Amino acid sequence: MPRKFIRKYLPSAAEVRGNRLVAMFGGLLHDPNLWHLNRDSVAGAVAIGLFAGLVPGPLQMLTALALAIPLRRNLPVALLTTFYTNPLTIVPLYLLAYGYGSLLLGGGHARPRIEPFGMDWGHFLDSMVRLADWTLALGKPLAVGLVALGLTLALLGYVAVQLGWRAYVILAWRSRRAKRRK
Repeated sequence: MPRKFIRKYLPSAAEVRGNRLVAMFGGLLHDPNLWHLNRDSVAGAVAIGLFAGLVPGPLQMLTALALAIPLRRNLPVALLTTFYTNPLTIVPLYLLAYGYGSLLLGGGHARPRIEPFGMDWGHFLDSMVRLADWTLALGKPLAVGLVALGLTLALLGYVAVQLGWRAYVILAWRSRRAKRRK
């Protein structure tokens, strides 16, 4: 991944630390590894963001923050990666997690018939309450599936960033070598 492209869209460490809401974290955000763009830091941050994105409710960014700081991975990338879950993608992802959890738990137990959740944009708060009720009705297969899917996505994201970054570097090396030969 080109650093210039990523840096163009990420805030600087000084901008983030200057925010009054962030100031309450004090020295926790002064570790340079939280802001450094390298292959390992970004790959770890993507993995954290993909895992934290499946945390139910509005706790995704807090989970990403709580994981990125002690693991010393790029904080802005981890937070931004959680945005793959949104009102349009959360229901299909939870259905996928439910199926994954059911597969892992085995098919020996009877599955209740649960209708798919439908979002009513005119009554957003009521829809969020219905989404929470719908999620709880899915039970143990969903809980197991969310953890398993989160870990699977995190692993796939980590490997994809590592391989993509490595491929980009190799192509850049070859391009520079070809230019020197001319």
